Amino acid sequence: MIGFVRRVWPLTLRGTGALVLAALGFVVAHEAGLVELVYFSVLLLSVLVASVVSLWFTRRIDTVSRSLSPDVATVGRESVVTVRVGVRNALPMSPGAWDDTVSPGLDGRARGIFPAVGSGLRGSARAVDLRYTVEGRSRGIHSLGPFGLTTTDPFGLARRRIRLGGRTSVTVAPRVVELVPFVATAAETGGTRETATTQLGQGADNLVARPYAPGDSMRRIHWRATAHRDTLMVRQEEQDSSPEATVILDRGAAHWGPDALRAPGADAAFETAVSAAVSAVARLVRDGYTVEVIDTDGSTLSEPILGGEIHEIDALATQFATLVARQGNGVSRAAGLFAGAQTGPVVVITGHLRVADALALAPLAHHSSLAVLIATSPSSDALARLRDQGWHTASAFGEGDLADAWETARERGVNRVGA
Repeated sequence: MIGFVRRVWPLTLRGTGALVLAALGFVVAHEAGLVELVYFSVLLLSVLVASVVSLWFTRRIDTVSRSLSPDVATVGRESVVTVRVGVRNALPMSPGAWDDTVSPGLDGRARGIFPAVGSGLRGSARAVDLRYTVEGRSRGIHSLGPFGLTTTDPFGLARRRIRLGGRTSVTVAPRVVELVPFVATAAETGGTRETATTQLGQGADNLVARPYAPGDSMRRIHWRATAHRDTLMVRQEEQDSSPEATVILDRGAAHWGPDALRAPGADAAFETAVSAAVSAVARLVRDGYTVEVIDTDGSTLSEPILGGEIHEIDALATQFATLVARQGNGVSRAAGLFAGAQTGPVVVITGHLRVADALALAPLAHHSSLAVLIATSPSSDALARLRDQGWHTASAFGEGDLADAWETARERGVNRVGA
């Protein structure tokens, strides 16, 4: 009740005291017959009215806009929010207090002192930039706003509290955990990374070069021809091939809690899985693999990311910001995706893992140069069955366990490769 009255009441403590003093002045002047005291009380009331009018009719907030740096927030990482407030005022504007509403999916102290603004007699709008930091708490689409501003008149007698600017959506991407390289080179897991060059004559100088076109790999630049022609040239005959890897994210509802179907960030285990998938892709791409991310039913979750294209990881994380579980079976169908074919490393990310799931997955190890499984809630028997079939397994019960889980699987993988 007190808070409601304070929000509605237009006077500050000083202004309220002045109002009480003016009222007492009228009473005393009537009882004692002091005309001068009436003049004083009228003057005091006039100042109070002028203070309120100056706030409500001579000052205006035209626009409120927000921008983030980086544009997409990440779980566990800070982003800088810049709030630009457009002010149009005829009279000087005293310092005030501002705050911005931060949704529960974000952490941040969004409040501070709004600076004084000088008189704008021509009525031209001026911008005030305010900054604060937010940190992603949970994956998904969250919001900032509305913006709140409390201002007072130059005498500090009246105040005005306004909310404006609407809401700004903020995308929070999953956490990307730094993982160690799984093996020393791609060749150790059956992959190859080479450049095949067709030469029309003897020596590299006889390669045919053509002008650089957008999308050409920087590795194909022919530096001698570039220096000779003073424009970027690339080797036309050079063909790059890189090893392929597959990351399978199990979205089947049977392996997750009911909240995983409801909204991003609602199920802790599924959040760990999404973070593990993006982190594994980031590691494999850094190691030179072209990585495809699919669901256990074979549906594509993202376009393949070429080896070395690190900047594409942020785009993948942004794409996964709204990913949720789906109705349907889980990992039992994954092995059939590679039946009758040989492939490179396969990383499977799942939740609840039972023995029946392990038996269905086991044959996949014979079609992959390196089969890795990370589960958030596995049974020990299921992991043992997979290890017997050549899988490299580990459990990760939370996002903080991902690096250790990957290290555990890596050690088993090195032992197998070196065997």
